[in-house]
Amino acid sequence: MDGPDAGCAVVAGSRRRRSGTPAPSWGSPGRARGVLKPAAASFRREGRKRFFILWKTGIRIPVDYAALDDREVVILACKGREPAFRELLTRYEKPVFSLVFRMVRDATLAEDLAQEAFVKAFHALGSYDPKYKFSSWLFKIANNLTIDHLRKKQLDTVSIHGSPHARSNEEAEESQITVTDTSETPEEYTENRQLGTRIEAAIGHLRPEYRTAVLLRHVEGHSYEEVAEIMEVPLGTVKTFIHRGRSELKELLAGVAT
Repeated sequence: MDGPDAGCAVVAGSRRRRSGTPAPSWGSPGRARGVLKPAAASFRREGRKRFFILWKTGIRIPVDYAALDDREVVILACKGREPAFRELLTRYEKPVFSLVFRMVRDATLAEDLAQEAFVKAFHALGSYDPKYKFSSWLFKIANNLTIDHLRKKQLDTVSIHGSPHARSNEEAEESQITVTDTSETPEEYTENRQLGTRIEAAIGHLRPEYRTAVLLRHVEGHSYEEVAEIMEVPLGTVKTFIHRGRSELKELLAGVAT
């Protein structure tokens, strides 16, 4: 996959070179001999050693992408390094799929939306602001795509017991909303399963914004601030979404547990 050009925000925001320092060559053909090329070396950042770039004539040592933080990987992705794109995909493929899967409850659809989210993110790396977490920026893209799909298709297929389209027990367990207790009796288990079915239907009736906020906060475990960043709305709006979502759930579930 070809990456975006070097106009990426994280590259533009990097420290300027000192006057007279040769511009780095990233191994592109046609460079004159004698120009310094970056190789890998270790330097200390945030209390630990990382492998990154060392100026050394004519020598290039492979970068240890797994040892870099997200921002550093994005910098290399902006320069068109395919291993950098693969590293970002490795780190976030499962979390993005999980987020989308919980919202649409269909494995095939979740795969398609997650793939679309990565394609869109990789083509928009230039708009990423390194002041924020890359994961939140990526989740925001995935969330927006999923919300748009839910609105267009008017899906209400949230499942508290896991997707009926799950291809394995592990996949179903990862997508379920737990309302049971390991110490419950068989009778309590049956009651909780019935309650879960009602909750499943109730969540499916929430408007997409409320559903997303409730799932991100109470199922995915994100903080209010993270939910606001992912949904790209003010913190107060997130709290309103969650409050109204809870209120609607209470109305929809009135008398169910009594």
